Amino acid sequence: MSAVLSPSNNFKRLQARLRGLVGKAIEDFGMIGEGDRVMVCLSGGKDSYTLLDILLSLQRSAPVRFELIAVNLDQKQPGFPEHVLPDYLTALGVPFHIIEQDTYSVVKRVIPEGKTMCGLCSRLRRGALYRYAAENGITKVALGHHRDDIVETLFLNMFFGGKLKAMPPKLRSEDGRHIVIRPLAYVSERDIARYARARDFPLIPCTLCGSQENMQRAEIKKMLREWEQQYPGRIETLFSSICNVVPSHLADPNAFDFAALVQDPNKVDG
Repeated sequence: MSAVLSPSNNFKRLQARLRGLVGKAIEDFGMIGEGDRVMVCLSGGKDSYTLLDILLSLQRSAPVRFELIAVNLDQKQPGFPEHVLPDYLTALGVPFHIIEQDTYSVVKRVIPEGKTMCGLCSRLRRGALYRYAAENGITKVALGHHRDDIVETLFLNMFFGGKLKAMPPKLRSEDGRHIVIRPLAYVSERDIARYARARDFPLIPCTLCGSQENMQRAEIKKMLREWEQQYPGRIETLFSSICNVVPSHLADPNAFDFAALVQDPNKVDG
């Protein structure tokens, strides 16, 4: 089940754009080095398919040698098409592993009906992936979060968490054992959607939490979409602000030593 490439010039330009943005993110943040064993977390959604596809393309011409292994967590959701990813990855010739863990039943049992499941689901999924990484010599864990995800997370933390915090393109896990990378950090969700359609990836919808309504993230996504329609380019500008932080013009004494600020003696009239 190999993906279908569009021969159009538009697709070629789009692919070159994504390759360039992913390559720049990898270089800017030192994401992948010589000999790295990179685990690409593949969910079956457009973002992770695109991530794997672009990394495979870059791998062929990269100045350093690195391995890629696609890993999927089968959460035992009812009706999950278990054959889709193995068939796709086998046809592609990519090393892969399917982790089988019934997180679906855990989430459904613990989270009350109507409440958002994403938090617990994400923690369980992260734990399973980290365990596999630790047991299999993985040096980098690659996730499919893109530029829009990062901006959405910024506003989620500001509006609901009281923190000026987003998703970093590169992160060390809390226990210090794993390096998480987000090579799509510079790529817009719109471009990913266009790329996924052109490549005709066999997408797998999330029936656990992806269909939940009234989630906080959905509200933020709606707000940003409306802003972007009214002021095209706003999401890109917001992302740029994350990359250009001026701690002295915020209000966190842990990030900037305000107490030490005194008049410049050379500027004070004698």
